[in-house]
Amino acid sequence: MPVNKRTSLGQIKISDDAIATLAGTTVNECYGVVGVISKNYIKDGYSALLKKENYSKGVVIKNNKNGLQIDIYVVVSYGVKVSEVVSTLQQQVKYTLEKTLNMDVDIVNVHVEGIAING
Repeated sequence: MPVNKRTSLGQIKISDDAIATLAGTTVNECYGVVGVISKNYIKDGYSALLKKENYSKGVVIKNNKNGLQIDIYVVVSYGVKVSEVVSTLQQQVKYTLEKTLNMDVDIVNVHVEGIAING
């Protein structure tokens, strides 16, 4: 469901794909994250990290009464403190989306679907 905003000049509609691309790009810039993966990784194939045009498969956007609810499915690097990476990820995604969209982000849920050993 797209996000609708009304301004003095008219109405703005922001698609879920646009929000997912913004969130996915932010995720890939965070330390310790290998990439965004499909929420249906078993069906879609585990080894495929998503590219920018497919972030909507790994970033789920819901609009509730308190703001946006974001679910992100990621793979993290081996050897990092997962709780720190996830906490940083939540803060960065919330900050970026609120600053860019000028909307409240209620919840950022991060689902760690795997750990990659980069050797």
